[in-house]
Amino acid sequence: MKQLFSTTDPTMIAFAQALLQGEGIDCFEMDVNMSVLEGGIGIFPRRLMVAEESFGRARRVLLDNGIDVDD
Repeated sequence: MKQLFSTTDPTMIAFAQALLQGEGIDCFEMDVNMSVLEGGIGIFPRRLMVAEESFGRARRVLLDNGIDVDD
């Protein structure tokens, strides 16, 4: 798995997941349960991961839709 990006904005994660699923790219959101530790205040970023072989295509989809990805 390779990290596409991380953010504290849950709507950005949902948008990115919808874009990737629309292109048939499987993705996985990590650190979702950190809200239990932080009390739901959103200070810990969530990470969006994809398979290594899908990274290039997933990166292009997100960049084309205005989402900055990690290099």
